[in-house]
Amino acid sequence: MSAASVRLWDPLLRLCHLSFATVFFANYFFTEAGERWHRWLGYYVLGCLVLRLVWGFIGPRSARWTDFWPTPARLAAHARALVRGQPHHRLGHSPIGALVMLLMLGCIGGLGLSGFLMREVDALWGEDWPQTLHAWLADGLLVLVGVHLLAAVVESLRLRENLPLSMLTGRRRLPEDS
Repeated sequence: MSAASVRLWDPLLRLCHLSFATVFFANYFFTEAGERWHRWLGYYVLGCLVLRLVWGFIGPRSARWTDFWPTPARLAAHARALVRGQPHHRLGHSPIGALVMLLMLGCIGGLGLSGFLMREVDALWGEDWPQTLHAWLADGLLVLVGVHLLAAVVESLRLRENLPLSMLTGRRRLPEDS
């Protein structure tokens, strides 16, 4: 008998997630900084970021910041479970997953701001630091994306649940003890 599942990730949240992933992949690997496509994809993903930030206050429970904010107590409990090899099955983001997600959103915001400064602010034309910051943030985000993907695979195996599929379908298996 299969475990019961619930609708967890709403369509707007899944669209933002897919947009973040697609735009980052496209802008990191396929477009050149300063190209029209690079800029417009960056503006699009900044719009998604603003929408996601607002959705964290007004969206459904699983999208709300209060549901998964990585407090020190939540992070410590999750770390203890990992060290002990125990499952830490939550319906939404795990505390460490939430921390990585917030870091990725911060990088996306920083990329947008540094990209804007490189292109649009007359007072900074000729300055190198926005371009350097932009490159560091892009590389940092690439590392965080790698951590995110690796953690999704490892946790899927540990929990015996396809976590990437749950982001695509919006459905998540209920924990055994629910």
